[in-house]
Amino acid sequence: MTTQAKSEQENFRPSANFPSSVWGCSFASLSFQDSEYESLCKEVEIFKEKVKDILMQSTRGLIENIEFIDILCCLGVSYYFENEIEEQLNHIFIALPTFLHENDYDLHVAALLFRILRQHGHKVTCDVFNKFKDNDGRFKKTITNDVKSLLGLYEASFPSVHGEDILDEALAFTKPYLETLAEQASPHLAEHIKNSLVWPIHQSMERLKIHQYISFYEKEESRNETLLKFAELDYNRIQLLYRQELAILSRWSRDLNVMHKYPYTRDRIVEAYVWALGCICEPQFGASRLMIAKYVQMVTVLDDTYDAYGTLDELYRFTAAFERCNVDGIDDHLPGYMKYLYKDFLKLFEETENDGNEGSSLKTSYAKEMFKELTRGYIIEAQWAKNGYVPAFDDYVQNGLIVSTCDDVGIKEMVWIRSNPKIVNSAKLLGTLKNDIAGHEEEQKRGDSPSSVECYMKEFGVSKEKAVKEIDKIFVNAWKDINEELLLQPRRVSKIILKYFLNSGRMPEFLYKFLDFYTNPSSMKDYVTKLLVDPFSI
Repeated sequence: MTTQAKSEQENFRPSANFPSSVWGCSFASLSFQDSEYESLCKEVEIFKEKVKDILMQSTRGLIENIEFIDILCCLGVSYYFENEIEEQLNHIFIALPTFLHENDYDLHVAALLFRILRQHGHKVTCDVFNKFKDNDGRFKKTITNDVKSLLGLYEASFPSVHGEDILDEALAFTKPYLETLAEQASPHLAEHIKNSLVWPIHQSMERLKIHQYISFYEKEESRNETLLKFAELDYNRIQLLYRQELAILSRWSRDLNVMHKYPYTRDRIVEAYVWALGCICEPQFGASRLMIAKYVQMVTVLDDTYDAYGTLDELYRFTAAFERCNVDGIDDHLPGYMKYLYKDFLKLFEETENDGNEGSSLKTSYAKEMFKELTRGYIIEAQWAKNGYVPAFDDYVQNGLIVSTCDDVGIKEMVWIRSNPKIVNSAKLLGTLKNDIAGHEEEQKRGDSPSSVECYMKEFGVSKEKAVKEIDKIFVNAWKDINEELLLQPRRVSKIILKYFLNSGRMPEFLYKFLDFYTNPSSMKDYVTKLLVDPFSI
């Protein structure tokens, strides 16, 4: 290649033409209404005491107790009663063998006990489902006559671990029947079944499932009006907090001037906040949501810089400069937009260090090292793209585990994360591969680095459909790895951190369910509206 041709290639900048933000700065002008929030808090507190009384009364019967706990979880208000629920589930777990031996329990009860206890860290044996099989080892056809039991068995199949073939069989058995029922049932029940088929409880974004269940529960004839109003009031109360946080982020993004400094990137602060909200939704963790969202937006700019704009020479320079990660490290030979990017990351690191929390300095050091790794991973992908190289599938996946990281954790958890526990690697794996399947065609048109789909197709000489099918098997195993970590006793880290990484695995299931929601924000607009804009009418 001649020097002139090489120079022309180096200076060629592909145009990704990402869709514009559908929100702009519309959330920046939102003001927080103290009076409205305080009024909701007072009402919630009144209903909280009423619901607590019902919860305590439900302990008189094991089935009534587990059913009420399930409703509290589905309606999104169980966090008010964490201690009470944990104590009650401990009692249920201890009493379970005797209960199962002495009672002729039905499938609905078995599935509910299994799922709720599993999701709260109790390793219930899947043998509870053996009694619902025929002599030939298949699930009894009579199950299909009971929608409640069928749905329960379907939902119970998801918190499975390796070697539990009966749960794999349960999923394969229930899904086609539920798909048929979804077309035959009443509109109210049909919507509930369809939501479950698309968004199973264990693998779905928590706040989305809460919204869906409240909408379903308010139309149920057997609904408890006190519980329903409590859930709706609390949903609206927390939504106000979320909107306040989003307003703060929108003003931060506006001041950062993303689209002026980086016109080639995706302006996705609203979607970045939804990402953060999906990872940690409890109201008391607002500061963590803000920080995660900021890092997600900055990672987006960094990703698009490597994938969609920077020349290979510029990217080499930026990667080398970032290794120093301080003002003195800014290379004079970097183009202006990269100097802005470097400085914006330094500001974010400074903000992390000055957040006032214990260990902030160590957290900042961790963040810097994480982003150094990120740029190293991105430069490898950039080399692949510029050179037209398609790596082996395993090489792609290993690099993908580096470039899919974005964590906001405490000091003790950093060592644990660095040990590469299964739940962390599996969450990253889901993020990388789900993104690839959803955005494969668009990314290839843009000239991005090869995706896992392309790598698999080339290495094994198979069609796109076959590659996706094989990668789907990796998803199944990744979820089993996540579930195994959730059941480990004693726990190596707190339940909060485990849930964070569980939710990190759930978010790719949401963001890339049908297509790349993050890159194509108009497709996520209805979900954002439900989560952050429209309250429930009470």
